[in-house]
Amino acid sequence: MGILIRPKRLSMKWTEVKVIFDSKDKEFAADLISNIFYDLGLSGVVLEDADMLIPPHGPEDLPSPRENAVSAYLPKTESLSDSMGFINKRLIELARQYHIRNRIVCRDIDETDWAESWKAYFWPQKIGRKIVIKPSWREYVPLPDDIIVEIDPGMAFGTGTHPTTSLCLQMIESYLQAGDAFLDVGTGSGILMATAAKLGADRLIGIDNDVLAVEIARNNLLLNNIDPEKFDVLAGNLAETVNQKFHFVVANILTEAIIRLLDQIRNILIDGGVFVCSGIIEEKKELILSKMEKMGFDILDTVIQEKWVAVAGRLRRNQIP
Repeated sequence: MGILIRPKRLSMKWTEVKVIFDSKDKEFAADLISNIFYDLGLSGVVLEDADMLIPPHGPEDLPSPRENAVSAYLPKTESLSDSMGFINKRLIELARQYHIRNRIVCRDIDETDWAESWKAYFWPQKIGRKIVIKPSWREYVPLPDDIIVEIDPGMAFGTGTHPTTSLCLQMIESYLQAGDAFLDVGTGSGILMATAAKLGADRLIGIDNDVLAVEIARNNLLLNNIDPEKFDVLAGNLAETVNQKFHFVVANILTEAIIRLLDQIRNILIDGGVFVCSGIIEEKKELILSKMEKMGFDILDTVIQEKWVAVAGRLRRNQIP
């Protein structure tokens, strides 16, 4: 089963590079292999877990994957051979240092086929106490207390299926207050913004450095009947385009980007406001906790799921780091 993790915008000619691997600690191995692609500047991978079971869904039953794999999409340019050389070298190092057996399978892929094929795996999913993430193309009969968030992520990050997104959704449900001003840094599909709006956030801003994600997020907010007067989605890097403060800031991005964002946090978060971050691998948890405490946060919660970490903190009042 493919789990979508922040795919990069595609053009017409791309090569799928799939690293099939075997390791005693498959989550750790998947993180290390994913980092190879991130170091190439890619912002998305697809994970396949051989142990993940697909529930039956009538005529669209799908077999579980037979192998563990990490896939990414590289543009078919003159630099492709250099990128493949870099990947091969790093994989050899992983095999030697961590005993991660691996092999590469490559294939050319059409943009449209890639963008649509993963949808077969995306079904309504209940997260937390009341939130239900519902793909726009699926049917779902809600229970009385369900909060339905419809989503069509297209080629943007955010289906709710990945632990980082799920953890952020649960923390938003736990700590968001009705009337809060809400900022989502790295908004992807807009799933966190739409959820916050349904939970009572009054003013919402989303930021993403991918203009395609900006468009998709805006469409998903409209799909959920969120008043367009209450939200905006901006193209930009971290919070550099924001000139106001919020009660609640969430960032489901990479650890290094979170650390940079924390340097700006007092420009965007009110005293007593809540900051939630995820996209952090377990080995880097202490980096984030240390930085948050240095910036004046009281840690409210730290949750680990499948070796991914989410942290919630409240910014102390009248503190100067």
